[in-house]
Amino acid sequence: MTDYGQVVLRVCRALLPIHDAEDAAADAFLAALEAYPRLRPDSDLKAWLVTIAHRKAVDILRRRSRHAVPVPELPEPSRGAASAAEPALPEEQLWIAVRDLPSKQRHAVVYHYVADLAYADVAAIMGTSEAAARRNAADGIRALRRRYLAASGPVPQSSRTGR
Repeated sequence: MTDYGQVVLRVCRALLPIHDAEDAAADAFLAALEAYPRLRPDSDLKAWLVTIAHRKAVDILRRRSRHAVPVPELPEPSRGAASAAEPALPEEQLWIAVRDLPSKQRHAVVYHYVADLAYADVAAIMGTSEAAARRNAADGIRALRRRYLAASGPVPQSSRTGR
């Protein structure tokens, strides 16, 4: 847990709000402890834990989608309704943006950039080719960059790298 606790939490955080992400990470480590005796000695521990964490986060998402929440009246839809419930801290906005990515892009970005897994491991977890994992990650990063450039305006000359 000491070595991979932050990675597991970040993977869960990419899919869930912070309070649910902490629950999913804790569930992931409990499941990992139960399954650890059956783990093959040559297994990649980090990739194994990321897979468990992802599945626990998806379980929470599925449970939530099955339960309707009664409200006295329907709220008026607004453009920023999804992000209004979340804190407005810059890092929170990033997690919201990651959660808004299409599923394949979100998973590839989280596995490669957040969990720091090789594309071969990302492809194995996603059940796709390594080239497809690379393409999904690149498309996801491009979408995140576009979203932040649109939100923050042009990049100042002094902050550009290589100049």
